[in-house]
Amino acid sequence: MRVAMIGTGYVGLVSGACFADFGHTVTCVDRDARKIEALQRGEIPIYEPGLDRLVETNVREGRLDFTTELPGPVAAADAVFIAVGTPSRRGDGHADLSYVHACAREIAAALAGFTVVVTKSTVPVGTGDEVERIIRETRPDADVAVVSNPEFLREGAAIRDFKHPDRIVIGTTDERARAVMTELYRPLYLNQAPLLFTARGTAELIKYAANAFLATKITFINELADLCEKVGGDVQEVARGIGLDNRIGSKFLHAGPGYGGSCFPKDTLALIKTAQDHEAPLRIVETVVAVNDQRKRAMARKVAAALGGSVRDKTIAVLGLTFKPNTDDMRDAPSIPLITAFGDMGARVRAYDPAGMEQAKRDLDGLVTFCGNAYECAEGADALVIVTEWEQFRALDLDRLKQAMRQPVVVDLRNVYRPDEMARAGFTYASIGRPAFAP
Repeated sequence: MRVAMIGTGYVGLVSGACFADFGHTVTCVDRDARKIEALQRGEIPIYEPGLDRLVETNVREGRLDFTTELPGPVAAADAVFIAVGTPSRRGDGHADLSYVHACAREIAAALAGFTVVVTKSTVPVGTGDEVERIIRETRPDADVAVVSNPEFLREGAAIRDFKHPDRIVIGTTDERARAVMTELYRPLYLNQAPLLFTARGTAELIKYAANAFLATKITFINELADLCEKVGGDVQEVARGIGLDNRIGSKFLHAGPGYGGSCFPKDTLALIKTAQDHEAPLRIVETVVAVNDQRKRAMARKVAAALGGSVRDKTIAVLGLTFKPNTDDMRDAPSIPLITAFGDMGARVRAYDPAGMEQAKRDLDGLVTFCGNAYECAEGADALVIVTEWEQFRALDLDRLKQAMRQPVVVDLRNVYRPDEMARAGFTYASIGRPAFAP
């Protein structure tokens, strides 16, 4: 089948490359000429393991190409995917749908023959109705079906998630659209892809509900971690104890500095606003957002406590800047409010991240001295803080680390190390939801 993917951001580029790898013919469209020129040269604008090879292979074999021109690819397509940004709108937290609406108008002008128009972007309930209204207003004769097909990709594991999904949610009641979407995803499984067909509005809501529930699990275990620290419990054992219950499950029960990234913060806010607009407030989700926002700066106070109550005139080494490992994404990363708080408290900050430092410079320029590796970052530090659990931080040479630091204080916000191990190595060690240790 022929696919036009509008938008070459994270969702659009990964989805387009994966559809091409299934054997479909995919054209990715973006207005950003520099980005398209870079993609045509084989330069990938995001860090995602395996994506560069996937793009290279499918471009070479003629199934994937990139252009700034929308009309041709849309006119030739069986399915046109809208994969443009829907950031939080300044001032009220609603999803900004201006890019989606503009895209719908451009698509409408280029349609030729029956076409399935698919919203892949994360959008509030009712967006598909508005996209269809815009298309039919622009082109009253359009033979079109508008479908919701939300994505559930984890940054750092997006290709695997696309090719081995738990489910594929497709919101449509149009039989022709259902047939097209079934054929698009048929290569996923030899037997039958796990397709869930729903009404369009239901599909839009599923995406937000899923992300809000996962954000709730993260926030729940973070608050339990705080309780564990007060009563002498171990949050990792608590998480394992409840996670082995298959009604709960073990995923997203890892205590840390709070959630971030491109999805959870904006999607929880958008869901809250939608619920308020419809006079059905989601009090649990509202609390999750508030608790998560407060937690990030609270981590700075945790570091100060490990240094005797103050970080003023101290040097803090921060390992990991991105909101999670295996990505360069800095959107709403916990490191940003954490480092900002250190600056407000009078500390000097050094930082290292394997992939995110170029992105981090936009948010943290002037607040941080960027370093070339973990040991350079630790040089002369009064405390080292592990913020992102990159694999290369999981087996640091502790003797070398201790020799580099002014004071052997480690605050592990991801519980990468064992407290007894750090104590034996001579570190004063604090983690999340576990007892602190000193040598």
